[in-house]
Amino acid sequence: MDPSRTRPATIADVAARAGVSVPTVSRVLTGAAKVSPAKREAVEAAIAALGFRPSAAARVLASRKAQVIAVIAGDTSQYGYAETIRGIEEAARAEDYTVMITVVESTDDDEIDRAIAATLSQPLAGVCVLKFDPPGVAALHRIPSSLPVVALSGVREPGLRQAVLDESRAAEELTAHLLDLGHATVPHVRVPPSRREDGRTTGWRRALKRRGAVVPPLSDATWDPRSGIEIGRRLAEDPSVTAVFCGNDEIAMGVVRGITASGLRVPDDISVAGFDDHPLAALWSPPLTTVDQDFAGLGRRGLQLLLNEIAGETGRRFSSERPQLIVRESTAPPRPTASVRRIG
Repeated sequence: MDPSRTRPATIADVAARAGVSVPTVSRVLTGAAKVSPAKREAVEAAIAALGFRPSAAARVLASRKAQVIAVIAGDTSQYGYAETIRGIEEAARAEDYTVMITVVESTDDDEIDRAIAATLSQPLAGVCVLKFDPPGVAALHRIPSSLPVVALSGVREPGLRQAVLDESRAAEELTAHLLDLGHATVPHVRVPPSRREDGRTTGWRRALKRRGAVVPPLSDATWDPRSGIEIGRRLAEDPSVTAVFCGNDEIAMGVVRGITASGLRVPDDISVAGFDDHPLAALWSPPLTTVDQDFAGLGRRGLQLLLNEIAGETGRRFSSERPQLIVRESTAPPRPTASVRRIG
């Protein structure tokens, strides 16, 4: 280390000594983009001369490979988010990568900038973005194009390297199942969409239109399962409602609670279906008909697409998997007397 220095060297010092820009130094440290051999040698010589060796940078220089995979998510507490991150982390660990998680709490520009800056402060190999909600969507489009990135969601967006769960087709299959049981139509309790409309709602609407069934108005829930209770009470007051499709299992549990609190029974009076196959769905009373989404598998598939890009492969950019319908005891054919049921 230069004995004349009185403070630790910074990345700007390295850039000045090497005669390159700060972004060039960053690219050498992260390995996120190609740098000419001459510039790389100049940067490495400057790093050695100045003693600029933070631990992360030292690992990069030793291996010529950035070791950190960033995950950007709008939430980490919801079941689908947590399972997807688990899949990413397990697959990354098997390939000797470390995973860092950055939570984006809103679509506010300052919040997005803070999250992206925190993410880019690490020597990144690439970024996985959970595009399940508006904050994830906003963050995705603010990541520098020089970084390998993959999006993980339930709806395909053209032009992206992306792994998806085909929730639109799965929602269509679930809605068709309820119609096949004899229900005239199926109201939908929607969870907050990432954009104007997500695949679950699109598939539900498509199934009803294909059968010539009435498309009821949407009921919007929050991510809080308790928001389903009041919706369940309201649906119980409408004698024409014989089946309900909920955007996730937690909301379905709330809807069941609201229906039973109104004096009705599931599925005798109203069938209720969820989505995701939450670990508690099979233990609920009655056990929920739902759709099994392999979120951990989504994370693993997304991480493999990202590793392919990091390795410079130009082939496969998209991976899709269709979730599986799971029929349990919360759905049944409507009773002939459903239209004259009493609430008490």
